[in-house]
Amino acid sequence: MHVAGEQKLRYFLFSQHLADGIRITLEIAIPAFVLAYFGFLDAGFNMALGALCLSICDAPGPVEHKKNGMWYGNLFVFAMALLAGLFNGNILWMSLLIAGGTFFFSMVSVYGARAASVGTAALLAMILSMTKISTPLVALTDALLILAGGLWYMLVAMIFFKFTPYRPAQRLLGECIYETSNYLRIKAALYNIQSNYETEYGKLLAQQVVVNEKQEAIRELLFTNRMLTREASRQGKILILTFSDLMDLYEQINATWYDYESLRNKYGATGILGDISAILHKLADEMNIIGLAIQSHSGYTQTFNHIDALNSLKEKVDALGEGGVSTLVLKKVIINLRTLGEKINDVARYFQSGFHKSRKLLTDSEYKKFVSHQQVNKNILVNNLHFESASFRHAIRVMVTCLLGYAITEAVSYGNHSYWVLLTIIVILKPGFGLTKKRNTERLVGTLIGAILGLTLTFFFPNKMVLSGLIIFFMLGTYTFIRINYQVMVIFMTPYVIILFYLLGLNTWAVVEERIIDTAFGGLLAFMANYLLFPHWEAKHISLYLTGVLKANINYLRLLKDLLQGHSFSMVDYKLARKVLFVNMANLAAAFHRMLSEPSNKQKSSREIYQLVVLNHVLASNVASLTAHISGRPGITATKHSLIQVQSCINSLEAALLQFKPGYTPLPHSPIHNPDIEEKDRHLSQQLDFMKKLCSDITSASLKISKEAKNPVISAGEAA
Repeated sequence: MHVAGEQKLRYFLFSQHLADGIRITLEIAIPAFVLAYFGFLDAGFNMALGALCLSICDAPGPVEHKKNGMWYGNLFVFAMALLAGLFNGNILWMSLLIAGGTFFFSMVSVYGARAASVGTAALLAMILSMTKISTPLVALTDALLILAGGLWYMLVAMIFFKFTPYRPAQRLLGECIYETSNYLRIKAALYNIQSNYETEYGKLLAQQVVVNEKQEAIRELLFTNRMLTREASRQGKILILTFSDLMDLYEQINATWYDYESLRNKYGATGILGDISAILHKLADEMNIIGLAIQSHSGYTQTFNHIDALNSLKEKVDALGEGGVSTLVLKKVIINLRTLGEKINDVARYFQSGFHKSRKLLTDSEYKKFVSHQQVNKNILVNNLHFESASFRHAIRVMVTCLLGYAITEAVSYGNHSYWVLLTIIVILKPGFGLTKKRNTERLVGTLIGAILGLTLTFFFPNKMVLSGLIIFFMLGTYTFIRINYQVMVIFMTPYVIILFYLLGLNTWAVVEERIIDTAFGGLLAFMANYLLFPHWEAKHISLYLTGVLKANINYLRLLKDLLQGHSFSMVDYKLARKVLFVNMANLAAAFHRMLSEPSNKQKSSREIYQLVVLNHVLASNVASLTAHISGRPGITATKHSLIQVQSCINSLEAALLQFKPGYTPLPHSPIHNPDIEEKDRHLSQQLDFMKKLCSDITSASLKISKEAKNPVISAGEAA
């Protein structure tokens, strides 16, 4: 446990989150402290505000996307800061600005996460510019200073990216390996007879979501950056090839699925499952070491020889066989463990000089197939301006809630910082009820803890130099954890704000009281709005994710059928189908977990949906396992009976898909020409029988969900 904790700390110290936290802190603090030193405190504050707003637009991703996001961010931040400064003395005009701003900048989320972050930055600039009533000249001056702060932030950020082009990808690749090792560790727990099978499987599905997020982030970072995908870029090529090896490793981890309950019943008393679990843990540890070495840009030395461990395991399995125990499945496990070890060694080739020279990259057009491309045109926005669109309903919800919060704080004046109510609404109110509830709790708890910490520090350490140093520390914590842990971020941010107001000569007790009241009030408004105003319940939309998984599994099975028939096999098509399947399975698991966080009376068919999540995961694991088994034996030829079994699986999934998407038209089935001779590969026949049963169970569960759901089909507008 001590070693694991030390590794986790080292991962954090070399993470992109900490690197970004240090950079963002410096970019915000430098103009504020420098200008304050020369007596221009207000100017420094406004430049720091501009840098703060731009930091929100600086979401992880390719440099080109970052640059575009920051340009738009500067434009909208300047405009909203100027308008808020001009309109702040007029309640009517300010209300119109809040209504228009919150609606428009909530709607831009239809263009993706980066556009949504630009919208959040613009709204933050608007809200923080509501703090004082000023003349038009002062409003323009303040807005220009905010723009200057944003341009300063962008300039420094681009300089960092220019001189360290590979470090973000290295850090993210290390994190991806780390999360994949955690996924393998959960797999190891499934062999532990002391662990609860359903609990561990739930953890596995949750971790799959985390791994998928890391994979998607690094795909976007690697595959949309031409500097990295060029053959001439040695480091870029190494990163891409290592990520490709990691995806093959992840597929192998998923392919090693067994009936763990049956394994426990049959071999639990022999102690052999504990040995398997221990080997998997050591393999996960080795992955941890590899990931940390890549992330920290340091050397790597292998610490675990899986061959020796597997030879020892094989001797124990052979001894069981000699004692009359059937060990066929255990021998399959050993084969899979051996393959897993080889795949981990493939990832470790990152550190071998020249390993990339013998391998070719795909073309830019092929890599671009693996990343989604978000178009930005007015038609997308216009086509979502209706109540069937989830984005439109959310934008209306944010607009109404902010207007209500503004009206109440203007009618009941109890402090000078009531804009915190709007700020709380903006950061808490999310499209889904579960996330809003989670954010609400985290913000309130984080504010209370942070307030106690801030008051304690200002009481015991009144020295301004000490408090200035503490502000830097809490800023660093805030911007480091902003994308890792929201509650921890709030715990850092609250004393940072309290100490700042203390240094400005304000009554900290009054500030704390007002901040807690505003946070609680804003959180209450956000919570009620998400429950009462055009609510988004996952149960009504879960069929969208089920449809995606079923389609992906059907496509995966079609590729398996082509492979069994001896057709030409495109590795790009296979890896693309694999990626689509993994993404859709993670999306379904995430939607299911969001549904479980909603009120119980809003959940429908939760047991059947969980069954479908598990069944589709097990099916995908078996298809991956079978594909690896066949591709490793090029001479194998499937019989007509085996191909009919695969087609039967496809037919069952298509029947299930029709329950959620009645308009679905199956693709024509390719004819089967293989001879109907005796099947020589018993492993293939048994696995196809098992997959056929899985697909039949998927169809049955789909029928139950369809019958219980009042509105089983999602309209095109809701899907948008």
